[in-house]
Amino acid sequence: MVVTIKDVARAAGVSPSTVCRALSAPELVRAETRERVRRSAAELDYSPNRAARGLITGRTGNLGLVVPDLGNPFFPGVVKGIQARAREADHAVFLADTDEDPAAEVRLVRTLAKQVDGLVLCSPRMSGTELRGFATQTPLVLLNRRVGRIPAVTVDNPGGMRQAVTHLTALGHRRIAYVAGPRTSWSNRERVRGLRAAVAAAGAHLAEIGPVQPQFDGGVAAADPVLAAGVTAVIAYNDVIALGLLSRFNARGIAVPAEISVLGFDDIALAAMVHPSLTTVGLPMESSGRAGVDLLLALLRDPEGAGATRRELGTHLMVRASTGPPPTD
Repeated sequence: MVVTIKDVARAAGVSPSTVCRALSAPELVRAETRERVRRSAAELDYSPNRAARGLITGRTGNLGLVVPDLGNPFFPGVVKGIQARAREADHAVFLADTDEDPAAEVRLVRTLAKQVDGLVLCSPRMSGTELRGFATQTPLVLLNRRVGRIPAVTVDNPGGMRQAVTHLTALGHRRIAYVAGPRTSWSNRERVRGLRAAVAAAGAHLAEIGPVQPQFDGGVAAADPVLAAGVTAVIAYNDVIALGLLSRFNARGIAVPAEISVLGFDDIALAAMVHPSLTTVGLPMESSGRAGVDLLLALLRDPEGAGATRRELGTHLMVRASTGPPPTD
């Protein structure tokens, strides 16, 4: 037998409209009444009808999530955190992949905005002007990018690069290459900023290669220019590029780390599975996704944004087998 809102109202001794308010807008109901309604709903195993609740609250109970590339193992970790936190808050998540295409991203955001209460954009590639425009039309949170006053969750990219450079220079490296990610990537710009400062402070030399596509093939294509640069270590924009570098170095018979050290960024699951296992800067993927949903839910509760609108999460260096001392001349 299907339990209805009238059944809950009868058990709690209140009207059906009070049950609606207690479950969808609890701040409008006295604490004693709210608790009685929730207890009755739990005892009857009542689940609110999402569509009906939407008619009352004007909310869909859905959140939109847009990512640039689900083929990149970094993003599923973020998605997992977003879905887990949304589920805890009784929200569903609509997911879209832009395939690293800023124009497709704009179209998807425009379409999703009509179907959800708010959006989380992960590493968006569209322009800042476009993002500001969307933020005036729908509740919006950014992950891995900052634009104006739009709520955002980021990681300490410069700090991560300082850890990477400190590790390599402590091993004795003085000639380091960086394989850059997309020009439109905010994270790439932040990593380059931190990297240049850290290399300069260490008195080392930096060779910048790219940009390349943030994919395995991008790393394969960058490997030969890296070797031509005469460096003893290379840092990749992300782990997927680093895996491409390892593959090409292996094909050319270049021993890692005996002849060149390789360091990635992200700490995807594959980083620990390859040979040699990849030294990398670990990012809190699931935590950043959960934090993004927290900011979006706060924005939905308070559209004026009186609460915290920015969070920066830390990074940590994972030292594995792909880095070692430079070769002796």
